[in-house]
Amino acid sequence: RGHAGMYGAVVVRGDGAAAGADLAALFLHGAGYSAMCGHAVMALGRFALDYGLVVAPSCPETAVHLRCPCGPVTAFVPWDGHRSGNPVRFHSVPAFAAVTDLAIDVPGHGKVVIDIGYGGTFYAFLSAEQLGLDVCSSKTRDLVSAASMVTEVVKKQFKLHHPESEDLAFLYGTILTDGKDAFSEEPTTNICVFADEQVDRSPTGSGVTARIALQYHKGLIQLNQTRTFRSSTTGSLFTGKAVKATRFGDYNAVIVEVSGEAFYTGTATFTVEEGDSLKHGFFFK
Repeated sequence: RGHAGMYGAVVVRGDGAAAGADLAALFLHGAGYSAMCGHAVMALGRFALDYGLVVAPSCPETAVHLRCPCGPVTAFVPWDGHRSGNPVRFHSVPAFAAVTDLAIDVPGHGKVVIDIGYGGTFYAFLSAEQLGLDVCSSKTRDLVSAASMVTEVVKKQFKLHHPESEDLAFLYGTILTDGKDAFSEEPTTNICVFADEQVDRSPTGSGVTARIALQYHKGLIQLNQTRTFRSSTTGSLFTGKAVKATRFGDYNAVIVEVSGEAFYTGTATFTVEEGDSLKHGFFFK
């Protein structure tokens, strides 16, 4: 029940860490730590209710307040008085378009035009077609290689700015799309390649947030117009919509609501023995 690109969430409790929220979380992956993970927020929302981390849950839905590295995030979780359910929706930090129509030169692919959006972390966006690929039918390895190359080029050529913390001003990955950015009732498909060439098995909650912000900025979507986003890897679906216009530093921004499903797959106990020479772990790639 796992894959090489799986995420982890370290739950942190206590007044100092959670700062008034129900819990705080640190997100980790194969290359280090992340500022935001939307799918993990959905899972943590369910977990918080089912394991009694929320003092007074309410039916039929409970707001679970999380403190994430990117800032405060609220998950809205179905609750029947005994157990959490699906779908879970969340509101993240303000999302914005960092830059649009930026031309870069990608080795082996030539000039392409990208957008960079922030949805709790920064992503570069472009259609896979610009790289001579199809997000739905090309080999995942080819999509990963091309997206990783875009990430490296952008990191070298463009300096990001975050309104509150320069620690958050880094490009987390590249999301290749099917190019269907104008509003439609039909799903739009993408693949997210993040960290050290890891692939998201979901449509990427923070990526959907950023992509909605870009579409709103370009006038391609209006407030409360819901779009469906499909993962090209597994076919799983999220929905997203901009629910409120706001400001974030110097940026025009939106609050985005993302909705999806999270399921329990197992319970594990990990043990570390001092004499184990590999107690800190290892990774084959």
